[in-house]
Amino acid sequence: MKHHSIISRLVFLVGAAVLTAGSAFGQTPSIADGDDWTLPEWVEPLPGTGFFSEELSPDHHVNIRVVDVSWRQVNPAPGVYSTTRTGEAQGMEFPSLEDQLASDDPFWMRIWASGADWVPEWVVTDCGLTETWPDYDDQEHLPIWYDCLWNHLMTLWRTVFIDWNLRADRRLVMLYAHGAFTWCEFDFEIIEQAAEGGLSFDEFDSWFHPAMVEMVDIFNGDNDDPTDDFAHKLVYTGEDYPWGPWDGSADLLARDAVEAGLGIRTGITEVFNFHLNHIPAYGTTIASDGHMVTDETWPLLSDGRTIASENECYNACGYSTSDPYYAVVMSNLKALQMRVNRLYVVPSDSFMDQYPEHWQWVRLSLGHNPKTSPDAWVALREAKDRYWVDDDSHNWIDKPWVHNLEHFLVQRDIEPDAVSRRGTDVRSGEVDPENGTAYEGRSTDRAAGQNALAFFVDDAFLSQPEGSIELKITYSDTGRAQWMVQYPGTEGVVLTSPVTNTDSGAIRTATFILEHSDFDGSLTGNADLRIVTDLDEVEIRFVRLVKMLPPEPPTARLPRGRRSP
Repeated sequence: MKHHSIISRLVFLVGAAVLTAGSAFGQTPSIADGDDWTLPEWVEPLPGTGFFSEELSPDHHVNIRVVDVSWRQVNPAPGVYSTTRTGEAQGMEFPSLEDQLASDDPFWMRIWASGADWVPEWVVTDCGLTETWPDYDDQEHLPIWYDCLWNHLMTLWRTVFIDWNLRADRRLVMLYAHGAFTWCEFDFEIIEQAAEGGLSFDEFDSWFHPAMVEMVDIFNGDNDDPTDDFAHKLVYTGEDYPWGPWDGSADLLARDAVEAGLGIRTGITEVFNFHLNHIPAYGTTIASDGHMVTDETWPLLSDGRTIASENECYNACGYSTSDPYYAVVMSNLKALQMRVNRLYVVPSDSFMDQYPEHWQWVRLSLGHNPKTSPDAWVALREAKDRYWVDDDSHNWIDKPWVHNLEHFLVQRDIEPDAVSRRGTDVRSGEVDPENGTAYEGRSTDRAAGQNALAFFVDDAFLSQPEGSIELKITYSDTGRAQWMVQYPGTEGVVLTSPVTNTDSGAIRTATFILEHSDFDGSLTGNADLRIVTDLDEVEIRFVRLVKMLPPEPPTARLPRGRRSP
């Protein structure tokens, strides 16, 4: 039977009531192989964002180095504080604090504070500490939650950060707090061993919450002067749902640390499907429909605090990947979905030289909210979060499967014709077995009468007149589909010219110029954007809206009390 033309068939698909007399057909899209990470030339990194590492690497835009000292190094005797002694921790040797602060380069900082070899011997004696617990590197740790040890540590903090005023040093970007346990990462491996020996949650909690407040108070100068506040530099290194003891009582302590005023950091977004989807500390939760949603009013997102992660363990740290590009891209999308503004990298292990275009896009994307972001995107996928297989403290439809990675642009299954199905690119155990299975992409389902994919744009993303918008759609060039984009324009609904698949099997990106777009939710199902297909299925991997003109300058959002010392 003779096929109808693509236009006549799409009129049938989207409905005559939608294609009114005001409808128009947009420009022919350009097609390129692979992903497209380009942004307009006007886009610059957001202030207060960037890459950090152990060492500087200007060629990779790594402009924040580390300053490391051990407690024993700086506080060798009661009332004695040194900037000239050297130290060591975690198998590393540290120059003196004086030498490390000689450079004008910005830095982040760790005070190594819980290891039996990090704590001053006089503190161990004074506090009568005799019990330690080993970490996974067989290093013994002391109970940082003991009042005597903690009080001595906070005395050191007051000396370094108030008396020496290091907290106000313009070069200090962030401090990992509390400086406890393996690599100063406050996981609960040590705490769980102590709990097995009798430590109760009430005992631990009676220390934890006051400790968060005390650290914030110290970085705010132990005074009521808001111009002297620098707590935005503090970074809690624990996590929501920390595999702790006490039947889940410790699950939301990271959220409580953020509510007390600290920033937050995770070090494991390389495992991008696992454990980091329902994360109240970041203001992100898994909604009842299995999509992640972020509370834009969560204070962490609006007052200049650090939100950090680390993406360098792909073929390192005991992990491995057969497809580094896939692992790097997905882990970075995960970090950006979490609203990370500081990202730890190791240029070689992070494959920065191999994928420079992608890393440039990441650098320009760090820390944005929907108003400031130059683009909005969604990675269409369905992934199994294996952490939630046996945890019933939070539930949603299709648990433990989580839908998409979304950043100011979301895809939803909408009746009557935009209910999608899984894509065909199946990945399992990438980087680590616990990373589970993911189906990359979402497809139409024409056999079930589903000929479209529906998208919704965050209202704040286009809150100001933006001029032309570029739409970039990365798709699997399989089958012989002819597909268009449908969107509301200022003079009626617009259908773009079609893209015709050639069944090459390649991943390609189509770029459309959406002139005079008006994402007013007027399409079927109140959608702002629809992809409609004819003749065959279309499988979409990644959709990105790009502002071609800079937004109006936002009101400055400097952290409370930020000033030069």
